[in-house]
Amino acid sequence: MKKRIAFATCVQLGLSCIEEIYRIGGNLDLLITLKDEKAKNKSGRIYLDDIANEHNAPLLKIDNINDQEVLSVLKEYQIDWLFIIGWSQIAKKDVLETPTYGCIGMHPTLLPIGRGRAAIPWAIIKGLEETGVTMFKLDEGVDTGDIIGQGVIKLDQNTTATQLYQEVDDTHITLISKYWEDIVNNNITLTKQNEVEATEWPGRKPEDGEILNNMTMVEADRLVRAVTHPYPGAFYKDGDKAYRIWSAKTNKDNGAIKLIDGYLIPIDYEIEV
Repeated sequence: MKKRIAFATCVQLGLSCIEEIYRIGGNLDLLITLKDEKAKNKSGRIYLDDIANEHNAPLLKIDNINDQEVLSVLKEYQIDWLFIIGWSQIAKKDVLETPTYGCIGMHPTLLPIGRGRAAIPWAIIKGLEETGVTMFKLDEGVDTGDIIGQGVIKLDQNTTATQLYQEVDDTHITLISKYWEDIVNNNITLTKQNEVEATEWPGRKPEDGEILNNMTMVEADRLVRAVTHPYPGAFYKDGDKAYRIWSAKTNKDNGAIKLIDGYLIPIDYEIEV
């Protein structure tokens, strides 16, 4: 018997997965999202009203994934698997154990590398040659659960956060399509993460996007590419002005912003007072 599936999201990555589930002929028995007034400024924030109406799916709007209301509704709908994707609140033990088989998440790195936050910016800042997306069974740790499947994304010295976010979105869709039938038929294979290879990346704040004169050209270039749209952008303080930089190039001999080994030349930028 096919399993009853619920899906919790409030961002585009999750909505893309939901759309793919319906595109391939799948069904969702319950949709969960944040209340409309919450997280309005979150990157990629979306609303599920339209897709819920289109597919006649029950839609629950909540304050927190760990609320008693969530547990009650999961039990009421006899949910077997709950997807939690693009959701910043950490699901606690009660939520993880209420669906018959548990909860499934996705993380935009090749776990166990890059557990934690800000996976897209960090992949560019660190100059990685590849990253990816991991579908995994959630446990009480942060991005520590058993792996269902992974998709690899190649990076180069020109990759921007805008491009990588789109590739991450595409890879979410690919993984959903690849593993959906195995999930609904309870035929997935779980692989333990190798703790020896595990790394954890910290969260980032808008102020971490500051370009400093003691950076190298490589560091400044990576930072600009890492925090461009949909993120808050890099910036450089010049007296009482600040340059909000969305794209830039470097030059060894001259330019607008002096660095240790050359210059940064803003291309797409705004001046803020």
